[in-house]
Amino acid sequence: MKKSIILAVIIFILISPLLSKIQVSIIRERLENEEVIEKLVPFAERDFKPYLDDQWIGKAVSYGCYRKGQSPGGEGPSKEEIYKDLSIISQYWNLIRVYNADDDTERILQVIKEKELHIRVILGIWLVNEDNDPAAKEANITNTLRCLELADKYPHIIATVNAGNETQVFWSGHKMDSKDLIRYIRILRLNTKIPVTTADDYNFWNKEESKAIADEIDFIITHIYSLWNGKTLDESIPWLDKTYNEISAFHKGKQVVLGEIGWATKYNPDKKGPGEQGALIKGEVGLQAQEKFLIQLDKWIIKNHVTTFLFEAFDESWKGGGEASGANEIEKNWGVFYEDRTPKVSFINYIKHNAKNQ
Repeated sequence: MKKSIILAVIIFILISPLLSKIQVSIIRERLENEEVIEKLVPFAERDFKPYLDDQWIGKAVSYGCYRKGQSPGGEGPSKEEIYKDLSIISQYWNLIRVYNADDDTERILQVIKEKELHIRVILGIWLVNEDNDPAAKEANITNTLRCLELADKYPHIIATVNAGNETQVFWSGHKMDSKDLIRYIRILRLNTKIPVTTADDYNFWNKEESKAIADEIDFIITHIYSLWNGKTLDESIPWLDKTYNEISAFHKGKQVVLGEIGWATKYNPDKKGPGEQGALIKGEVGLQAQEKFLIQLDKWIIKNHVTTFLFEAFDESWKGGGEASGANEIEKNWGVFYEDRTPKVSFINYIKHNAKNQ
């Protein structure tokens, strides 16, 4: 009798279109107990194919949905505000990247589905260092379970799952133990059929220790910022090309996606401390510089056919200290649209340039 019940439970789990409460409970328990999750054997890489209706959608964008007065964990955007955003985005991009699995992200997915928008999503999970921090561990587990739930509910919208953002690079403010990251990656691959990855700076992916992480994922997402790395506009694309090719060669045979790259329109040159924007940035910053960079980057993307997420669609004033910091804080100013959703002249001119040169 007991065997029959167990068999019935297993069959239910296998045929259920959505995660059952039993599955969720088991996954939570395994993560709470920090159980060693076995790697799937054989490890068959799942293809990440950025196509929609047979059209390549590799020119993509990062999407932060927050307006003035909104922020993650605080007040989020309404579905009407999200629809306005996605109506703008879908004129230029069909692939977006979001950074956590939460209520705000679910509203994004709901709008895409309800309005039948031609947009696919890389769904992120925000992960942080959980050593001796029960609250951080609980947040990681909650985000992971929510991700699995959303991946089940929106299988035709979510293209891939991204576990963690810049959790391994040496300068990260939320650097987590690699064994913990691997546990989350494995639980995701065990409970989804779509590609699973993690995103990090090139200065992690060029290190020997990155190979252990690369072996766990279906493809690599790397961030390569010419501006943050002290490059001028003239140096920016050659340096990007060199760095991208070095990462690809270091992880031979692995697909490498450019998950973040952009050019800010403002920064604070007075911040001169170690690792600060005023010390690291040497290139011109402004609208004209962003325009030139967008045109150059577009040529590189087309020539190399590399899936690339521009960072980012809209300025986000909650970042970089929020209201406690000035308007010229660099983290607030990466968008090609202002926070009020009007396009920057840099983006307008970039679009005109593309139309003229088609």
